[in-house]
Amino acid sequence: MAAVVERLKCLLLLLLWLHGTDSFYVPGVAPINFHWNDPVEIKAVKLTSSRTQLPYEYYSLPFCQPTEITYKAENLGEVLRGDRIVNTPFQVFMNVEKKCEVLCNFPNKPVTLTVEQSKLVAERIREDYYVHLIADNLPVATRLEFYSNREEEEKKKEKDVQFEHGYRLGFLDGNKFYLHNHLSFILYYHREDVEENQEPTYRVVRFEVIPQSIKLEDLKADEKGMCTLPEATGSAPQEIDPTKENQLLFTYSVHWEESDIKWASRWDTYLTMSDVQIHWFSIINSVVVVFFLSGILSMIIIRTLRKDIANYNKEDDIEDTMEESGWKLVHGDVFRPPQYPMILSSLLGSGIQLFCMILIVIFVAMLGMLSPSSRGALMTTACFLFMFMGVFGGFFAGRLYRTLKGHRWKKGAFCTATLYPGVVFGICFVLNCFIWGKHSSGAVPFPTMVALLCMWFGISLPLVYLGYYFGFRKQPYDNPVRTNQIPRQIPEQRWYMNKFVGILMAGILPFGAMFIELFFIFSAIWENQFYYLFGFLFLVFIILVVSCSQISIVMVYFQLCAEDYRWWWRTFLVSGGSAFYVLIYAVFYFVNKLDIVEFIPSLLYFGYTTLMVLSFWLLTGTIGFYAAYMFVRKIYAAVKID
Repeated sequence: MAAVVERLKCLLLLLLWLHGTDSFYVPGVAPINFHWNDPVEIKAVKLTSSRTQLPYEYYSLPFCQPTEITYKAENLGEVLRGDRIVNTPFQVFMNVEKKCEVLCNFPNKPVTLTVEQSKLVAERIREDYYVHLIADNLPVATRLEFYSNREEEEKKKEKDVQFEHGYRLGFLDGNKFYLHNHLSFILYYHREDVEENQEPTYRVVRFEVIPQSIKLEDLKADEKGMCTLPEATGSAPQEIDPTKENQLLFTYSVHWEESDIKWASRWDTYLTMSDVQIHWFSIINSVVVVFFLSGILSMIIIRTLRKDIANYNKEDDIEDTMEESGWKLVHGDVFRPPQYPMILSSLLGSGIQLFCMILIVIFVAMLGMLSPSSRGALMTTACFLFMFMGVFGGFFAGRLYRTLKGHRWKKGAFCTATLYPGVVFGICFVLNCFIWGKHSSGAVPFPTMVALLCMWFGISLPLVYLGYYFGFRKQPYDNPVRTNQIPRQIPEQRWYMNKFVGILMAGILPFGAMFIELFFIFSAIWENQFYYLFGFLFLVFIILVVSCSQISIVMVYFQLCAEDYRWWWRTFLVSGGSAFYVLIYAVFYFVNKLDIVEFIPSLLYFGYTTLMVLSFWLLTGTIGFYAAYMFVRKIYAAVKID
């Protein structure tokens, strides 16, 4: 046990080092150097709301438009996330201040919102939408200052500062809607070291906004488009009345500040948005508990097994042993092929595909190559890796199918390539139809859907067939004992050997290892947060693999001791028991953390949660199955069988 604790310390020191290096990242783009008065382009990404889960593109609302609207070419991940990056009419120049400027139209001809547009804006404000802009690939953030629960003396000295992504479209006061029509941009730059004779160069290192709502009458503007902001005390906010036309001006100001933050560390502001200390302590706690429990389980089962094998291998007591109950009695049936071997091997093949994909993605992300600055890179990498990992999934599925006395390898390969991806595609397509109906940018465009289908049938399917062919041709797994021709009768099982009781028991330990991490992952998906602690996620993934394997071995050992040899399907189902707890946690998160009340957002939440739970069940079930299979082969190879 001391050795385990020592190893754990080394692992945590490594992760502390990894966390220390998270300020460095491979950004996917080289830093852009600006000279004085160079244009800094402000682009819009999308509008999001955690209440509706439906992103919309920026110009779905009647904002000021440039003379020519240009959309950025996006990668697959950006399209699937609902990003539609587009240019805006904001004129921002490096280190050039702007007090107040009208964005579009002239003061004598303000922007007029029709009744329909006013209704739409009011509805988006009510649904708590945020606007997301970027400058030099850096997302805009709103500064939130508040006092923490400190001592009174410390309170007076400093405030805690947090940042939230984007800025609120507007706010509600009673039954009245107010739009943020003035944006005060605060951009921070870092002055780069240059030689004496050279012109100084600057890099953008932070992008903040202070949104304000200012009534048309209070914005004193001249014919050149310049305006004067009213004093904070005497200004009234810009109301949007959804029952009539509304007139307003969109204005903005720009303020530049020098910063000591270097370009490589500029994302730190966005990635330290919550109190990470709780996160660290919780994960270390779960690591210690899981390793402790794993150690105890291993000691118990190794001792018991050694005793069993020693008893079974005593030549003089062999007859007494045969009269007793135990796992040796089912040696003639333990490797009897289960029902539906093709479906079992296909699901396990998809599980291997998922396992390889998740392992590589987390490892690469841990090294900093899939940072949030490379927008959509994580999802794009995951999609392509899943396609290419089909060769490994096919190989393992083909070899197992042959071991289970299967003969129709072509049908088995087709089943492996289409069963799990087909379910995922079917659910996503149905959900996409609902998103289309809402005209959301979260809907996957038809060409992208065709491209995904081409990737599935053009890359994944042939690779699965290739892997399946070689797996099926390879020597099947060597089972150490022969299978009897006549199946042995299974005695009546105790209540705690029930399949569902097994799922509940087996799921607790793996779920306990990762449920803290699950909260942060859910926040990243459903509340538009950045997820970046991939070093810890990698550790949690390793613990998940270890705990699933050990629980699976314990459960299959109890099952064989009860003389029930139908372990193939049962192990696969029971090992994925933690997916049941993930589902319960998802329902808890929906009820307690999210403010979703409408039908379509609820449908989207539970639709995508179903996919997550299904994928997690396949992953943990596959890990548990292969651990149990290796264990069963090992113990039956260790006993003498006449």
